[in-house]
Amino acid sequence: MDLIAEGVTQAFWLLVKGDRGIFQIALLTLKVSGLATLISLAIGVPLGTAFALGRFRGHDAVASIVNTGMGLPPVVVGLWVSIMLWRYGPLGSLRLMYTPTAMVIAQTLIALPIITGLTMSGIGQLDPGIRVQILSLGATRWQLIWLLVREARLAILAAIMAGFGRVIAEVGASMMVGGNVVGQTRVLTTATSMEVGRGNFGTAIALSLILMGLTLAITSWLTHLQQKGRTTVQ
Repeated sequence: MDLIAEGVTQAFWLLVKGDRGIFQIALLTLKVSGLATLISLAIGVPLGTAFALGRFRGHDAVASIVNTGMGLPPVVVGLWVSIMLWRYGPLGSLRLMYTPTAMVIAQTLIALPIITGLTMSGIGQLDPGIRVQILSLGATRWQLIWLLVREARLAILAAIMAGFGRVIAEVGASMMVGGNVVGQTRVLTTATSMEVGRGNFGTAIALSLILMGLTLAITSWLTHLQQKGRTTVQ
C-alpha cells in the first residue's frame, strides 16, 4: 500500500510541477500512438470495406489472415520491423532504426489488422436490404460505399478505440525498434518498464497512472462520439 500511495503522490506532483521530462514522454506517446492509429484508420477502413463488400477467390483466406493479425504478438511485429530496418537489413539505408518513425511503423502494423477486421465485421453485419435501397435511389458505387461506411460508423469508432488502446499500451515492439532512448524514443510504456527493472516502483506507478489517464481521456472522447452517433441513429 505504501508503494501505491507513493506512486499516486509522485504522479500528482509530477503533473502539478509540470515535470518537463514527463510531459515530453507523454507527448511523444500521444504522437506515436496517435499517428499510428490515424495511418491504420486511413488504410484499414478502405481495406475492411473492400473485404466486406467484395467477393473474390481467396476471400475467406484473406479474412482469416486479417482476423489472425488482430491477435498478432507485438514482439513478432517488433522482430520483423527490426530486421527490415536494421543497418544491414533491406531498409537499413533509411536509418530509421531507434527513431519515432520506426515506432510508428511497428504500431501501425499492430493496429492495422484490428481496424481492418472490425470494420470488415461492422459493414458485413449491415442489413443487405440497405444496399438495395441505396442503389434503387440511383446512388453510384462510391456513394453506396460512403453511405455504408456512415451506417457502420459505430463499429468503426469501436475499431479505432480498440486499435488505439492496443498500441498506446504496447511495450515490446516499441522497445525493440525504438530502443527507449531518453529524449528521443522513450514513451510511457517503455519508461514504466525501465523503472520497474530499476526497482523504482513509485516512479513506475506514477508513469502508469499518467498513461491510464491519457488512455481514459482519449477513449472517453471516442466513446462520447460513439454514443452521440448511436443517439442519432435511433
